[in-house]
This record gives sequence, C-alpha cells and structure tokens, in this order.
Amino acid sequence: MEDRQKQVEHSIVKKFRKEIWRRFTKAVNEYDLIQDGDRIAVCISGGKDSMLMAKLFQEILKHGKKNFEAVYLVMNPGYNERNLRRIEENAAILGVPLDIFESRIFDIVAVEDMESPCYLCARMRRGHLYNRARELGCNKIALGHHFDDVIETILMGMLYGAQIQTMMPKLHSTNFPGMELIRPLYLIREEDIIHWMNYNDLNFIRCACLLTEKRAAEEGAEIGSKRDEVKALIRELRQKSPYIEKNIFRSVENVNLNTVIAYKQDGVKHHFLERYNGAERDDEVS
Repeated sequence: MEDRQKQVEHSIVKKFRKEIWRRFTKAVNEYDLIQDGDRIAVCISGGKDSMLMAKLFQEILKHGKKNFEAVYLVMNPGYNERNLRRIEENAAILGVPLDIFESRIFDIVAVEDMESPCYLCARMRRGHLYNRARELGCNKIALGHHFDDVIETILMGMLYGAQIQTMMPKLHSTNFPGMELIRPLYLIREEDIIHWMNYNDLNFIRCACLLTEKRAAEEGAEIGSKRDEVKALIRELRQKSPYIEKNIFRSVENVNLNTVIAYKQDGVKHHFLERYNGAERDDEVS
C-alpha cells in the first residue's frame, strides 16, 4: 500500500504536473489562498475532487514554501455503511489521516414533501464543517470545487436565476467570524481529475445522498439536476468552439459596469440611470 501511495503522489507532481499541480499552485498564489500560520480544515466528502485536494495539500506541505497546518476533515451526514467504508479505505490507500465526525444531516433533510432539499443540505453541511473546523483550531475550510463547477455556476445563475455571479475562490464566513472558505482546485479541469483517478486505478464514491438514492429507487431512474443540464449544454457548445469554457470563466473577470443595466454591491442595487446624466460618452457596444 505504501508503494501505491508513492505512485499516486509521484503522478501528481510528475505526470499531471501541468494539468493539476501547476494549476493548484497557481490558484493558491493568484488568489492568495494560504498564508503562513494558517490551520486549514481540508473537507473531504469522499469523492474524486476532495480526495485529490487532500493529496495536493499533503504535497504542498512537503514541497511548498508556505508554513501552515492541515487537518483532513470528514463529516458523516448519514452515509450508508458501504460509502463510509470506501472513504476510509481510499484514505488508507492515499495515506490521508482522517478526522471523522457525525452530523446526521441526511435524517433532517430527508422530508417526504420537501421538493428541493439540496439547498438546505448544503447550508447545513457547511455550517457543521465550519463549526468542527473552529473546534479544531482552524481558521479556514477548503472545499473541492473545480473549474467546471465554477463555469457551471455562472451559466446556472444566468439561465435559471436571472443573475450574473460566480463561485468565488475564497470567501469570508458570515456566520463564523474570522473563518474563511477557500477553493484550491479553482483552476483545475474536471476531466484532468478523472484522468488522474483512472490513471491511478482509484475508485471514489460519487453522490452519496441517501435521499437521491431513495428517489432513484422509487422512480426507477437516476435523478437529474439543473447542474447536469448545464453540464450537458457546455459539452454541446464545446463541440462548436474549444474556447467556450475559458470564455465563460473569463466573462466574470471582464465585466464592464458601463454596459450593465444594474448591479448589486454589498447588498445595495445600483442602476445605470444613477450615473447616466453625468456621462459624456455615447459610444454603443453592439
């Protein structure tokens, strides 16, 4: 098992150096995600993204210049025994020491008449992670959202939420003062994570939601989501242009407020008419 662990670690910094390691360190540096003295709770769900993130933190602790600490946090929201055992087995293969705690969130959100339990579940999970991280003396939690999550969120906001927003690389916690959330996989493509997983013959859990499993069993089919629809749309657009994903990502870096009807800042809505009468230029963007 020790040889396999070394193989996984070697693949990150050698074979996948460009696709994974460099993009990880670029995100850490570009978005200033880690500072000396940090104690970071690396939050592991058991899926491919968070497991890779755990290994990346171990590698940067070995090879990087930052002086910080990491704990590898697993919240058990009510996983079935098979999924929890797989998480523990994969952690043993990868050499990741786990701090596992119980929350039983699945029991709370699995209400028969609740149409959209995912939002409540996500908020509760994050709250429990922040609380446990603070108990362990951490000032940050790290989540495994990647590049594809970011661009899917941008499109979902536009198509289903009538808004332009993105998943930020880091955030200050509103309910836990002094705590931050960071996303170190921000620049890593999901296809590269899958390639790394398959190359190392690793088998991680996918969706472990008991409610989804129950509904799928009752309806005899896999439950789709808005994110699945957007993911399929991006794949279709990619066939027409290889630059689609990068353009979606960069669109929220190139917002021109002079050509936006309205925007919100710190909860306050601003309208273009507020500055219209004082404008001197009338150049129109077509």
